[in-house]
Amino acid sequence: MKKIQILAAGLSLLLMSTACTSDFEDVNENPNLIAEISPGTLLNPIIYGMSSHYALRSSDVTFNLMQVTVPFPSVSGGLHRYDVSPNIGNSSWSNSYKWLANIREMRIAAEKTEDENYMAIALTLNAWVYSNLTDVFGPVPMTEAVRAEEGILYPKYDTQEMIYETILADLEAANEMYNLEEDMAYAPDILFNNDILKWKKFTNSLRMRLLLRISNRTETNAFQQLTAMINNPEQYPVFETNAESAILQVTGVGANVSPWGRPQDFRLNVKMASFFIDNLNNFEDPRRPLIATTGTDLDNNNIGYIGIPSGYAGADSQFEYNASTLQITPVTNPMQIFILPYSEVEFIKAEMAQRGYTSDAQLHYEKGVKAAIEQLKGTMPATYFDNVAVQYDGTLEQIMLQKYYSLYFVDYQQWFEYRRTGLPQLPTTSAMLNNAVMPSRFTYPTDQQLYNLSNYQDAVQMIGDDDINTKVWWDN
Repeated sequence: MKKIQILAAGLSLLLMSTACTSDFEDVNENPNLIAEISPGTLLNPIIYGMSSHYALRSSDVTFNLMQVTVPFPSVSGGLHRYDVSPNIGNSSWSNSYKWLANIREMRIAAEKTEDENYMAIALTLNAWVYSNLTDVFGPVPMTEAVRAEEGILYPKYDTQEMIYETILADLEAANEMYNLEEDMAYAPDILFNNDILKWKKFTNSLRMRLLLRISNRTETNAFQQLTAMINNPEQYPVFETNAESAILQVTGVGANVSPWGRPQDFRLNVKMASFFIDNLNNFEDPRRPLIATTGTDLDNNNIGYIGIPSGYAGADSQFEYNASTLQITPVTNPMQIFILPYSEVEFIKAEMAQRGYTSDAQLHYEKGVKAAIEQLKGTMPATYFDNVAVQYDGTLEQIMLQKYYSLYFVDYQQWFEYRRTGLPQLPTTSAMLNNAVMPSRFTYPTDQQLYNLSNYQDAVQMIGDDDINTKVWWDN
């Protein structure tokens, strides 16, 4: 059996993105390294590693792009003004391939032991990470990625279309692969505590997310596939309650700790954006105190929840108040990291009904709203839907506005969904760069041009231009 090392993931990534000359065989012969590894041993580090990375990117990137928060003070530049650094995607690239290497080893280990449940989980995690990676960049290495031990140091890129075809097929296969009669053989996982049915529901809920993502490409028949899933819940079980959601419960015990070593850094030089807070005020929403502090006037009197316009023009001194900022409780142990919440499934069903493929749009919309409030440990008032601002009005705009709040703190999903639909409608200002146009992707890490130039050039030809305004396949 091939030796698998704890260092394999990091080494594979290094060989993929740099001109590494270290002798892999020498490392492989180290007698102190683990000769074999079980799929269960790899599972929890993968879940925590990718989840914690995505939580950090949500606050650093998605919050700024999607007008959740604003860096303050910030007279010029900044991601909230669409001033996008060429290095902005580097950490997602490196972390994704680090953990994709571990997912590959997990799948190989599961195949050797013929453990169908761990094989299905590996396929699901692989689809989760690759979907986010390709939605950030477009074409990325997949078929030749994380295969340094085979001598593939400079992997080719694959089209986004091919990547989606692969991961959607993998999710469909994983759904059929789960064996609910067979217990998971290893120590409980930190996401679903070895509940195989919940893993199966995660697989299908993720497939729903990804089918909707590519639904503008009519040749994929994504709406038809989604309709089949919704109409066959026994064959395709999905999340039905918040208790089933893919939400990592960070305990603060052992290695399962908050990604914020200092929770106060979560809100350092950060204020709430007006768009995010103003809507919650209109909703009279119970999530406000769970997410944000109240603002004060210059005499330190409480003035309620108030934000600062994203991409604002002019001096910081124009704001004669202290705006709301983030609460730090959500990033203090114990805390939650959102991967795919149940509320998202309900909003997918609501959109499918609104588009005329299924039924009960209002029912699913209201279930989604309620679940989104409760996933943050809020309580929805009995009179919540009496407010005209939150009543379902039959439009996709209404669904997507509430979905925006349900995707709060869910990696890059607010940004991805905005690119798919153009919703919710975000205000712009004269100080925004890039012609006040939301970036459609991030540029590739610069080391790809240095060490994988030929394949990088092929990728640029696939997508058209390595530019933040170049649309990915599903966005064309």
